[in-house]
Amino acid sequence: MLLIFFISLFNYIDRQVLYAVFPLVKKELLLSDTQLGLLASSFMIVYMCFAPLVGWFGDKYRRPSIIGISAIFWSAATILTGMVRTFPQMLFTRAAVGVGEAGYGTVSPSYLAEWFPVGKRARVMALYALAIPVGSAIGYLLGGFLGQHFGWRNAFYIVAVPGIFLGIAAMFLKETGEKTARPAERLTLGKYKKLLTNRPFLLVAFAQAVGTFSVGGLAAWMPSFFVRNFGLSVAQAGLYFGAVTVLAGVAGSLTGGWLADWLRKKTKRAYFIVGYFSFFLSMPFGVMAVLAGELTQALAMIFLAEYFIFMHSGPYHAAIVEVIPVNMRSMAFALDIFIIHAFGDAVSPAIIGAVSDARGLSFAIFLAVIFLFFGGVSSILAGYFYEKDFHPEIA
Repeated sequence: MLLIFFISLFNYIDRQVLYAVFPLVKKELLLSDTQLGLLASSFMIVYMCFAPLVGWFGDKYRRPSIIGISAIFWSAATILTGMVRTFPQMLFTRAAVGVGEAGYGTVSPSYLAEWFPVGKRARVMALYALAIPVGSAIGYLLGGFLGQHFGWRNAFYIVAVPGIFLGIAAMFLKETGEKTARPAERLTLGKYKKLLTNRPFLLVAFAQAVGTFSVGGLAAWMPSFFVRNFGLSVAQAGLYFGAVTVLAGVAGSLTGGWLADWLRKKTKRAYFIVGYFSFFLSMPFGVMAVLAGELTQALAMIFLAEYFIFMHSGPYHAAIVEVIPVNMRSMAFALDIFIIHAFGDAVSPAIIGAVSDARGLSFAIFLAVIFLFFGGVSSILAGYFYEKDFHPEIA
């Protein structure tokens, strides 16, 4: 658990450190804002598209080896990022980081969950998910500090080193008993089509995409909202919103995981109940954040909105593990990664920006918050079809 968590932590540190040193990279390499944006897009596109390929390997071969090799690969690509001299070189190295992180992200959730009984999996997945807000925040903080004091190239060198040692350690882990006990099976693309008929899985993935759309949009635009509406500096807006997001992410993820495991003792639909409450409860607080006329009130409301939206993370990772056979879980998480990013944060910043140009930023963020309604509806349907398809005796 600790090893996988720390690998995931540096996964997000290495991913986010670039954004903290954007101004330094822009100045030295003479890049435009469009080119900086392409660096972020190249990572996400490769990350999404490479995940299904690695998912097939994850279902077929030892996952600890894939986890270890992936961590070493993206860490090496991070080191190379510090050596680049041109924009095409950096575009290539960031895409390579996406390849390595796709390998890790597709196999680690199911691998970790299988070491724990069903009654503890939501909590375990919630702890695993903590690496997202914590690692992202550390990436911004470390990147800014190291870049300012030691140069942006040294920032990449320093944050990459731990991932190499963690990756080597991961290769010595054992495969889970659940997977080794299952007879080897030749998986074809035809058999993977079952994922596209698994209604609870697809509905969970859609709900996560809705959440990622809104959270990704807020991450991109809420600092600008605070600057425009409350007269904060860019540094103040980033600091306030970053702190609120980290605190909300940690508290919400832990609450959701523990609540789902407790509720699981009473109903098999526990994961989905926590899921739809997560989406529905986040909406009113998000709306109040947009309508707030005072900074403290807006920060408090956005904290509560993010607190509730992060609650579904652990339970829905655990739900995917439960509804997918062990020999298809890596591909399932690969498909999940593709869905939540392709229909989530890969498009939401641009859509919100376009609506903002047409109707104003407050209205655009308001729509992003209201969109969470569909995540709640999808969660209700996921719970319904979970009982109908997997537990017809209680449906």
